[in-house]
Amino acid sequence: MPKILVTNDDGIHSAGIRTLSSALKAIGDVVVVAPAHEMSAASHSLTLTRPLRIEQVDDDHFSVDGTPTDCVTIAMNKLMKDDPPALIVSGINKGGNLGDDVCYSGTVAGALEAAIYGLPGIAVSLVQRVNFDFHIAAEFAVELARRVLGDGLPHGTVLNVNVPPGQIRGVRVTRQGSKIIKPTIIEGLDPRQRRYYWIGEEAFTWNEEAGTDYEALRHGFVSITPLRNDLTDYHMLDEIKSRDWNITTEKHSA
Repeated sequence: MPKILVTNDDGIHSAGIRTLSSALKAIGDVVVVAPAHEMSAASHSLTLTRPLRIEQVDDDHFSVDGTPTDCVTIAMNKLMKDDPPALIVSGINKGGNLGDDVCYSGTVAGALEAAIYGLPGIAVSLVQRVNFDFHIAAEFAVELARRVLGDGLPHGTVLNVNVPPGQIRGVRVTRQGSKIIKPTIIEGLDPRQRRYYWIGEEAFTWNEEAGTDYEALRHGFVSITPLRNDLTDYHMLDEIKSRDWNITTEKHSA
């Protein structure tokens, strides 16, 4: 059976990754390499300022005291170097990764790292805040992973999957939506009377345009959004090239 690398950003002890990795064993040999602690909103960050430590939990579970990107990097270049995976699956995240949230998501970053190694990647999130039941999302992830292993994905493409709570009405292939946000900043003093700022819950509204991930979830559908690491705005290439931006760095006398 193919090797499947599983990671997340909620930490190796999260129920989401336990349910996902257990379900994926039906279609592959699963190796879990995940953060030792929760690393939500770590985005695609890589730890370069300190050493990383790996703890082997059992034969196929490893924790890394770093980010999801650290975990995939360690797995691909150390733990699975001689027997690399055919697929990387990240999740199941507690809560959705929709719209602009993909920029911050460690779950999505874990899947995007697959593309750097020329592998297909899938990020799976359960769009729920409390009373998590990951089984339906895990079953869907298994079937999607089976198809990806069989059919492949275009080079550099990964799939961002968001599953609604409860029974699934169907599946929609979507584009990334957007949201209007207003972060809550909590200000206070620590016991040493040093001021701190804590970014709290965000108040936001979704842009539920037709064809977006938000719209699909609102109607009870699974959203599958293809993503790439290439952030180039191809629609603007020719326009930017046509502008007369003859910028010089030469200093001019006053």
